[in-house]
Amino acid sequence: MSLLEKTISQIDAANVEDPNMVKDENGKEWPKELLYSVRMTDMLDRYRPDADDVAKISMRGQHIQRWTSDRKTFPMNRQGYLQWRTQLYKFHANTTATIMQQVGYDEESIERVKKSVGKRGIKVNPDTQLLEDVTDLVFLEHYMLAFAERHPEYDEDKWLDIIRKTWQKMSSAGQQFALEGNIKFPESLVPLIQKAVG
Repeated sequence: MSLLEKTISQIDAANVEDPNMVKDENGKEWPKELLYSVRMTDMLDRYRPDADDVAKISMRGQHIQRWTSDRKTFPMNRQGYLQWRTQLYKFHANTTATIMQQVGYDEESIERVKKSVGKRGIKVNPDTQLLEDVTDLVFLEHYMLAFAERHPEYDEDKWLDIIRKTWQKMSSAGQQFALEGNIKFPESLVPLIQKAVG
């Protein structure tokens, strides 16, 4: 078994413990963060089939054991949300790095993963930008519709703002990939997405 296979296996073993169960598009039940990490890997394979081990590990480890950090333990306001997110980035980065150390990865690869999963240097660090692109593509294809259903109070302007902010975080290559029909947009949201990015 390669270092990559050992690392992915350990990340998956951690994520399979997620008590939150969700169904995929075929009705199969999954631990929530395991399904998310598999979708990240699938999108990376479609978007950047030539990606190296660092990218593959970053995608798989981005949400590792996310359920262990409860949003409700932080103030329920914008500042509390940002504190929670910052803490999560560090936790995911350090947890993934620890697994890489245990299986024998070199320090340079570990540091690259810590930077990308820790969301450091978006727009300037290629590893972090690649992770951001894949995250946004996965959100648009798999999670945006459910997010919309959870927020019926959002009006069109709010949605246009959310889509544009997501779009702006992506690289031009990521945007091009989405526009060329490589991802499946939720049908009911296509007019809104076209309006936002048109």
